[in-house]
Amino acid sequence: MSFLSLTPDDRQAMLEAVGVGSVEELFRDVPEAVRLGRELALEPALSEPEIVAHLSELAARNADTTRELSFLGAGIYDHYVPAVVDAVLARGEFLTAYTPYQPEMSQGVLQAIFEYQTAICELTGMDVSNASGYDGTTVAADACFVARHATGRSKVVLCETLNPQVRQVVKTYAPGFGLEIVEIPHRDGVADVDELRSACTDAACAIFQQPNFFGCLEPAPDLAAAANEAGALAVAHVDPVSLGVLEAPGAYGCALAIGEGQGAGNYQSYGGPHYGFIAARSELIRRMPGRIVGETTDLAGERGYVLTLQTREQHIRREKATSNITTNQTLLALAGLVHLSWLGPQGLRELGETCMSLGEYAKERIDLPLVFPETATFKEFAVRVGRNAQEVVRAARERGVHPGYALGRDYPGLDDAVLVAVTEKRTPADIDRLAAVLGEVAA
Repeated sequence: MSFLSLTPDDRQAMLEAVGVGSVEELFRDVPEAVRLGRELALEPALSEPEIVAHLSELAARNADTTRELSFLGAGIYDHYVPAVVDAVLARGEFLTAYTPYQPEMSQGVLQAIFEYQTAICELTGMDVSNASGYDGTTVAADACFVARHATGRSKVVLCETLNPQVRQVVKTYAPGFGLEIVEIPHRDGVADVDELRSACTDAACAIFQQPNFFGCLEPAPDLAAAANEAGALAVAHVDPVSLGVLEAPGAYGCALAIGEGQGAGNYQSYGGPHYGFIAARSELIRRMPGRIVGETTDLAGERGYVLTLQTREQHIRREKATSNITTNQTLLALAGLVHLSWLGPQGLRELGETCMSLGEYAKERIDLPLVFPETATFKEFAVRVGRNAQEVVRAARERGVHPGYALGRDYPGLDDAVLVAVTEKRTPADIDRLAAVLGEVAA
């Protein structure tokens, strides 16, 4: 509810209900020495109109994509979220639902999760998906643990073109999982197949991103084949929006497909919360983290849904768990399902083609050298701005345009590079404005 009023009579009724006559009597067992002994040092209470005005003023301090033209991406993207997403999520059956421990009471939520799993499998070309992950970084750590279980090996190979936050989370988890992390550098914006093949000797898995952090298209089938030849599991970190135009990881030999689902159905939300996804081949199903919803029949022969597999530590002995995260993002994953269902296969393809076309238009209009001119890209590309990129970003924002992500904070040698992201929400006129502003502020 949006408003709650407790009167003195309400307070007295509650005190009488618990068998005391006053607030002082309620707290009589709290020693005087630990009591504050005064009123809280708070400003006077505001009326409802005053508090609405105050919160509106605070909210106005935030920059958002309705007031600042944004080409910022680097893992979180300004895609269009259709109204049907909020309409479905706002239904009480979904919005207030808790973890569906009691299947007889949670059939709607369980069916929604089941349909989400199906959509992720169709999207990635995999056999099984769990009920969603916490975000696109933690699912990478989960994939490493699955690979360690499956192969008995402890080395993990990460491509430097993998999102830096994903790499950092894997490194953070590594000591607890007993993992050795090996990174291979990029060559002209993509991973080198031979270097990955050599690094994968005795490795549990190799993780690459498609399209990668620079927006470049990796030689994904070759990378997967190189990992497989060395006996390592190939893990592709993928953008769900790209899978309308790019081949599914399951089609080119990957054992696991993971990713950040934000671009499908979720707002940017200041970087989170969103949802992650993880899908795998069928032989890895019992090593999958979290939980998996399955379809069954009840005693009356009616179709029903249950939590078939639950490998998180809330449900089984801790040492047998394959994930130490006992929650996920079911509601936000449902948003992804609604969005993907709204788009359909043809709509997803058109969305991907639109992003690619606008990206190519932006490359033509921006009169700055590309960092990786020989490599095909999807939705994002890097340009050199001739001086410190963070200074260029600040100067552009003063003109109402956020030009992108300064790559120097994560990649030495790219201090003068900006990663530009172009989604279907940006128009040719928006891109023309970006080109003009960069022409003013870049060296």
